[in-house]
Amino acid sequence: MDPRRALSMGVNVEHVSPTELYEVLNAASSQDPSQLKASHERLRQMLDMFGTYDALHDIAGQRMAPLAIRQQAIIQFKNAALAHWKSRKLLNDEHRARIRSRSLTFLDEEDETVTASLDLRAASLIWYFPSNWENLITDLLGIIEVHLQKRYVSMSEDPRDVLTLRRSVKLLNGIIKEFASIKMLNGVKTMANLVDSLYPVLYRYYSQLAPTVSPSTVTPQTIRSSRISDDILLSHLVYKCLVKTTIWLWNRIDKVSKEERELNRARIRELFENSVVQVKGLIELRTDVAIGLTQTNSNTDPQVQRFIDIFTRHVRVFGKFFRRLQQLSPARFIALPMCSDLILYYWSQVVRATTGAPNLVSDSNQAPFPVRHLVQGMVLFKESLAQWTPNRRDGTPNENALSEGFIQNAVELLVTRFMPLNPMDLEIWVADPEEWVNVEDKENDLWEYEIRPCSERVLLTIANMYPQYVTPLLESTFRQITVQPPTKTEDTDLQAILQKEAIYCALGRCAGRLKDVIPFDQWLERTLAIEAQDTNPKYPLIKRRIAWLIGKWVSDGCAKPNNLKIWEVLVHLLKDRGQGTDYVVRLTAVVAIKECLDVSRSELYIRFLLISWQRQTLEFETPSFEPYLPTVVSELITMMGEADTFESKRRIDHTLNVVIEQVGQLIVPFIAVITQPLPQLWVEAGDQWLFKSSLLVTMSKLIESVKVESTALGGIVVPLVRDSLAPGAIINLDDDGLTLWLSALQNTLTLSSVNGAPALFDLFPIAMNLLSTNFDLLGTTISIIESYFLLDASGILQACNVQLFTAFLVAFKSDSTMITNATSMMRALNLLLQVAPPNLWGEALHTSGLFGYILTTLIDGEVIIRCFMPSRPRIHYTKASTILLTEHVLFLSRAAIVDRNMLLQLISATGPAHNLTVDHLYENMFDQWFGKFDNMSEPRFRKLTAMGVAALVSTAHPEVLKRLPVEIFNLWVDVFYEIKEAQVVDDSDDNSPSAPYNLRRHWELDEAPVSFYQDTQGTPEYDRRKSVYDRDPVRTAHLGSYVGTHIREAEAAYGSQAFQAQYLSKADPTVLSQIQAELARV
Repeated sequence: MDPRRALSMGVNVEHVSPTELYEVLNAASSQDPSQLKASHERLRQMLDMFGTYDALHDIAGQRMAPLAIRQQAIIQFKNAALAHWKSRKLLNDEHRARIRSRSLTFLDEEDETVTASLDLRAASLIWYFPSNWENLITDLLGIIEVHLQKRYVSMSEDPRDVLTLRRSVKLLNGIIKEFASIKMLNGVKTMANLVDSLYPVLYRYYSQLAPTVSPSTVTPQTIRSSRISDDILLSHLVYKCLVKTTIWLWNRIDKVSKEERELNRARIRELFENSVVQVKGLIELRTDVAIGLTQTNSNTDPQVQRFIDIFTRHVRVFGKFFRRLQQLSPARFIALPMCSDLILYYWSQVVRATTGAPNLVSDSNQAPFPVRHLVQGMVLFKESLAQWTPNRRDGTPNENALSEGFIQNAVELLVTRFMPLNPMDLEIWVADPEEWVNVEDKENDLWEYEIRPCSERVLLTIANMYPQYVTPLLESTFRQITVQPPTKTEDTDLQAILQKEAIYCALGRCAGRLKDVIPFDQWLERTLAIEAQDTNPKYPLIKRRIAWLIGKWVSDGCAKPNNLKIWEVLVHLLKDRGQGTDYVVRLTAVVAIKECLDVSRSELYIRFLLISWQRQTLEFETPSFEPYLPTVVSELITMMGEADTFESKRRIDHTLNVVIEQVGQLIVPFIAVITQPLPQLWVEAGDQWLFKSSLLVTMSKLIESVKVESTALGGIVVPLVRDSLAPGAIINLDDDGLTLWLSALQNTLTLSSVNGAPALFDLFPIAMNLLSTNFDLLGTTISIIESYFLLDASGILQACNVQLFTAFLVAFKSDSTMITNATSMMRALNLLLQVAPPNLWGEALHTSGLFGYILTTLIDGEVIIRCFMPSRPRIHYTKASTILLTEHVLFLSRAAIVDRNMLLQLISATGPAHNLTVDHLYENMFDQWFGKFDNMSEPRFRKLTAMGVAALVSTAHPEVLKRLPVEIFNLWVDVFYEIKEAQVVDDSDDNSPSAPYNLRRHWELDEAPVSFYQDTQGTPEYDRRKSVYDRDPVRTAHLGSYVGTHIREAEAAYGSQAFQAQYLSKADPTVLSQIQAELARV
């Protein structure tokens, strides 16, 4: 916007003074604290001036200005410019155009801080290409062309050429990366045009650069010069651009026309085939150079190190390219020409790495065999093994199958060279055992990046693809290590122990293939249990693997969790603190115990059940674990307090949670042991939300297990719930905090204080606050409020009836309240009417305005279904609104049954409050009442409605009785026809009140709908809900008797003759005779 126009529109715009801005930046670069404070304050003010960002960018580009000022200018620009780029108050189109054109002048800037904005601007540049910067790519390619010619045709040695090329290609790579991530149609079209124009250019660039890296150019002499390193770096950057365009084509190969598809396939094949050929040469060249440097100890030269580092990253990007193609489409990848040769070549490098000294393999770019390269080869090999299986899917032999010798060599190589722990693993084990276990536990996330987890996955895949070769090999290995006892040397030799540990790992990984050939129980009894007791100082390596192995076999469904020897071994490893063990062993035993207890939830176990009939023998049974329960609980609590990291504490607590859940009521004697340290752990956790969440789960599981015994736990539950729902914590702990709260309510016997501890009743204000303010948690909040109603509705209403109903009203009126939650709120209010006396809710419903809202909403006959986009509010009228309006009718019906006179008073009071006549209220209320009747599907709801109408009829209110001859009689006839009931006389006690079993309800198939109990089976709340359900007049009262009684009350109140003449005579004779016949049966 032009500044004059902005001023004319009332926007105060102050123009920046470039001179003052320069001076302020100079002061901001000063070492004088007083100048720094004043300049930073002034600079903050100037950032809100018109033209500041253009001026900052201009100052950063002034090569003659002091570097400190230029750096300060670009830092300020980078930190704020993009956030205000579209601001018309601070920038106009001329400013933006100058900034864009000036950006490319930074490409040969020597200072990295000043050019740091180039990477940041790559993301913003795309939004102005091609519409507002259509020559961006052309200009960039022009710069690249000029400097490529100077370097590779004119053979210039000017370092500025390399600098400009490096920055230009990196910027181009950033632009391609941003466009490749766009999914919107315009972005996809732009990317398609970019790829179409850039691919041939980039391919030509790379064809020009690739020959610069060859055996003739890479020599012991040249690697000490910067030119060969720069050549590789430029090749690397151009190849990355080329890879991104090709992967984009690969991913969209089936989304384009036939002609485009053929062109794209040709381009993909072209780059892939050339990459396959080139990567072999590059890998061989790099490996030979790195081995030579290692052998001559010549890799300490910084220039040599830079060369190897760049060369390694360049080779790695080839592997990333192949892997990405494989990830996006394994079938198409394996079908590419030369793909099989490529994969086997990568595997040959894995094999080659095992033929040299161990120090040749490490996780370093300087190593002859970098771990990441070997992992790339392993992953490509693993994911392609399916093409070499002995038999195809149709059962025919596969002539390309790998030989038995190849498979056996691969297995031996993996187990003996890559699966054993290495010196770095052992160092971390000793230095930080908790972190070591934490990293090991993340192996599922690391297998594509770390060689040991990757080799284990490769072994498992080979075992699944070639069981006829791998299973006998591993079985034979198992026999060797179990039949022949270790010699004294093997018992103390670290390498022998590490090898044994790797074999145990292999036997655990392939448990599914070995369960039929390895007698696990015998192995456990004769070997593992003995080794677990060994005091050899090097045996923590074996003991840790034994714990893992047991957990693996059981969780995979290959061993029975009810074997007493399993618990004997694991509990010993858990509690042993003597010689020959350590914290890693104990922490691994913690995880193994969880795996064995939680076996029924294991993914592999569930898959196993689908093909097995051994469910009864594989499920966990409490008796086998019960003798060890005291020790396990005590040790877990102790270890949780001893652990240094909260991640370890959380892992231990997860096991404790599983123990509590699995043993159920057996945990009751240990309530104090578990709960006593929890407050201290909670305080120490601070803002460690994951651990706090786990502690909340612990309390929830404990309460769910001990049930009524949890009544006395208010002293812990109440503070935990308060803390978890406090500001700052609620965003992290709301779900688990509410779950704990609800569990406590469902299992307690009282809301009052027990032994002077905080009472659950004290938390109810929080529930009301959540009801009226936090609509994301509304579903659980309503369940909590229902639990309070069932425990002590009278006490709740006596304390805060108006506040409670006001909170309901706020929630009903909120645009954030979804229809399902509004329906649940109406059901909660319906429940309240059943369990609380009318004198506690009648007046409060009116005072709060809640009853008026319910009635007028019903009368209006429509409910707003909220849109998910607040910026575009819309009103939708759908069938969902009928569900909620039906609940309104049921609420009014319930109110009429409980206290018909109270309902009439509420209706009468609503009229004046809403400027409506009482006649209008009755007229429209009954229109909706009878209109929604057909939407009620459950017989008990239809009976409830019929009884509510009957209760209103008994009042002899004129507005009710005028509906009697037609709508009310028809409604009753419908319900009489649908519901067949018979009163059963109970001779056992003539004075007993009517009970549900005194009425035979032919319309009721089940005792109660599952939804009514709200998943409370097995809790005290279930009994409370069942009591409410059993005493519901809908279930205890005979409908015919109920209707007859209330008609007679109306007739008596109105006068028999007048009632007959005014109402009964106007009814349809057939309908009236049907009603009379039904009433006569009573």
